[in-house]
Amino acid sequence: MTKPADPAPSPSSGSNGAWGKRSGDTDEEIFLEGPRSRLDEFFRVLRVGRELISGFRALHFVGPCVTVFGSARFPEEHEYYLLGREVGAELSRAGFTVMTGGGPGVMEAANRGARDVGGPSIGCNIELPHEQHPNPYLDKFVEFRYFFVRKVMLVKYSFGFIALPGGYGTLDEVFETATLIQTGKIWNFPLVLMGTEFWEPLLDFMRERLVARRTIDPGDLEALMVTDSPEEAVEYVRSLAATHPDINIRARALLREHP
Repeated sequence: MTKPADPAPSPSSGSNGAWGKRSGDTDEEIFLEGPRSRLDEFFRVLRVGRELISGFRALHFVGPCVTVFGSARFPEEHEYYLLGREVGAELSRAGFTVMTGGGPGVMEAANRGARDVGGPSIGCNIELPHEQHPNPYLDKFVEFRYFFVRKVMLVKYSFGFIALPGGYGTLDEVFETATLIQTGKIWNFPLVLMGTEFWEPLLDFMRERLVARRTIDPGDLEALMVTDSPEEAVEYVRSLAATHPDINIRARALLREHP
């Protein structure tokens, strides 16, 4: 397959501390402020329902996805950006659609890696201020008003999760996914942390505090795979996703075609 030409970088490329910092819409802020009138709450339920339906329609046919998360602040010459680009390319070669938050940094890198090898690339993020733009390596970009709706979509349409180094948002996704695995809400769902040096202090804390004081079981920690190898990470994801009972026949065949 001919390698597509790289588009020119967007204004959001590279380090951008503003990406995702604040929603461009105040509706979610109002929603979280506390009780409103019953009529307001009723219409908000309708808006949430409409957003869920829109997400279902937009993402229903995107194929077997793996979500890649990481910081928006790493520029393209950074080692984690380069690692994210390798991860995106490996996922595409394995037959996956690469899904990210659609922003710069590691998100852009993973989408760009998918584009490098001609694979599908999706951005899925909260609504942003007007001056911000999705990265230029997306085939589809879906925006959500509510964080919790976005999280539903990222889990519902993903068969694995790869987290590169990042901040609060990345940690939020890692621990929410780990909680869903721990409580049996999702299973056969690979959760991979890439960048051993970055994650090791957190893993030490979890061993020395959470496991040691029995707030989690040792098996809960073992559900996390930690690696520096994109090939190892993607093979782990592929091996679980290809046997998942909820993956459709076409997607399973596609993954098996990419040994």
